[in-house]
Amino acid sequence: MRLTSAIVWAIIAAAMSCANAEPRHAIAMHGEPALAAGFAHFPYVDAAAPTGGRLVQGVLGTFDSLNPFIVKGLALPAMRGYVVESLMTRGYDEPFTLYGLLAKTVETDDTRSFVTFAIDPAARFSDGKPVTADDVLFSWRILRDKGRPNHRAYYSKVAKAQALDDLKVRFDLTGADDRELPLILALMPVLPKHAIDVDKFEETSFAPMIGSGPYTVGEVNPGHSVSLKRNPDYWGRDLAVNRGFWNFEEVRFDFYREANAHLEAFKKGLYDVRAETDPGRWETAYDFPALRDGRVIKEAFANGLPKGMLGFVFNTRRPVFTDVRVREAITTLFDFESINHSLFFDRYKRIKSYFEDSELSSHGHPADARERALLAPYADAVRADMLAGTWSPSVTDGSGRDRETLRRALALFNAAGYELRGQDMVERASGKPFTFELMVTTRDEERLASMFTRALRRAGITLRIRSVDAVQFDRRRLTFDFDMIQNRWDQSLSPGNEQSFYWGSAAAEQDGTRNYMGVKSPAVDAAIAAMLNARERGEFVSAVRALDRVLLSGFYVLPLFYLPDQWVARWSTIGHPARTALSGYLPETWWRVP
Repeated sequence: MRLTSAIVWAIIAAAMSCANAEPRHAIAMHGEPALAAGFAHFPYVDAAAPTGGRLVQGVLGTFDSLNPFIVKGLALPAMRGYVVESLMTRGYDEPFTLYGLLAKTVETDDTRSFVTFAIDPAARFSDGKPVTADDVLFSWRILRDKGRPNHRAYYSKVAKAQALDDLKVRFDLTGADDRELPLILALMPVLPKHAIDVDKFEETSFAPMIGSGPYTVGEVNPGHSVSLKRNPDYWGRDLAVNRGFWNFEEVRFDFYREANAHLEAFKKGLYDVRAETDPGRWETAYDFPALRDGRVIKEAFANGLPKGMLGFVFNTRRPVFTDVRVREAITTLFDFESINHSLFFDRYKRIKSYFEDSELSSHGHPADARERALLAPYADAVRADMLAGTWSPSVTDGSGRDRETLRRALALFNAAGYELRGQDMVERASGKPFTFELMVTTRDEERLASMFTRALRRAGITLRIRSVDAVQFDRRRLTFDFDMIQNRWDQSLSPGNEQSFYWGSAAAEQDGTRNYMGVKSPAVDAAIAAMLNARERGEFVSAVRALDRVLLSGFYVLPLFYLPDQWVARWSTIGHPARTALSGYLPETWWRVP
């Protein structure tokens, strides 16, 4: 049989690809892992940290489930990591590098057309049963078929999965065209096949989940508290990736429904560590005896991550927000300077990018040749000032009555078919008043919404504030049943598949995704695809900046503000490592001071 040259070259390429594949201790999205095989511990931990005692964390909100892997319910996020482990774990000093956990090694080729994980023979679930390749395959299937939408989307890209032996599993990624997918699979939570009722998996439950992690579920007080107890037989306690982690004998999460009660509980010592995001509280609410005499310590931790996007979300599925000029006009009316001074002691900075305060931000960076080539087919999707990197949210005089921003906003409304009639903004053709609803769930959100209401009223717009509890808020958010909400999208230095879950066209009408605004943009989809296929960091940064420019051009979110540092107050009985990771502070590495 005679082979064509194309087939010959395909065989040669496949052979070269396989030759380049070898089992390794870690995998990086771009470049090489920072830590070589045999490293002792991560540099941001104290490997000699004392162990024992209890950490109590106060959580604002509630929960009605212990399963964080399904759409239904509000679950305890800490189930991941503390109770349920993945095949590999993050290195928090790098943009996106994973090191072996349940998987002792990972193997892939240059094109990342497959990935193979070899499970550590010592790995055990908390009930003593070994972790096997069959458990990995079971987890992949059940999360692909019954898990959260992001799991379903990611894991359905796998062409074929098979157990090569009891401790080795191979995923065939042919056709996925997704270089991040091996890392996504490496972070897949591994569930015990023998302890999961498949028929009931999608139902909320307070039944303790069995995992292979350092903790097991202890006492559960529905809606109020969950206690996690350290597993004395934890299989992975001596692994390098775990040294300096998981130092408390018990970690309890206490839930509070109201922000003031949450703060007062901390002052009384009812929980140990409090992250603060409100400058007003940070400046004025911590003057109490325990802080003055040193029993409570206030600290600011720097981190190198993008500060993410916090904003008021326009639900473009609603007719009132279909016109981008309307969304830009409302964005223009937001008086950040007045709000920052009146409420926040001028401590916030304004968000100008979906990847704020990082190299991934397009703000201040003109589009390079790679970006322009990527965006060329979608010229209408990117504004000139976004392409130049010069766009910024409007800046007011801080008086709360800035005339120039009001003039610009009214011009945009006029171009979109609205006009002022007396004191009301109305649709020119129908005379219908311009009004919409902002759904909130905390008093802080309600306070901010009230100040926003005043700015809108100057333009004749009526904003109704609807306050709901956390469960109803989450239910309506997941089904896109709102006009506007406040939401936050956190970002890493290596955004990937989750961007499709945030703003991809396919996610726009799929309940449970985080595409709350309803973005349906071929330019967004193209930028995400380019980002996922990038092989080197420069190419990757260009793709992310292109995505940033398209999202900003669409005015899908009214950008709010961010804190340059992470603010944390802790009782002095809690200690932490001297060095902070690139991604910020990690409570998993803290300890009870003897």
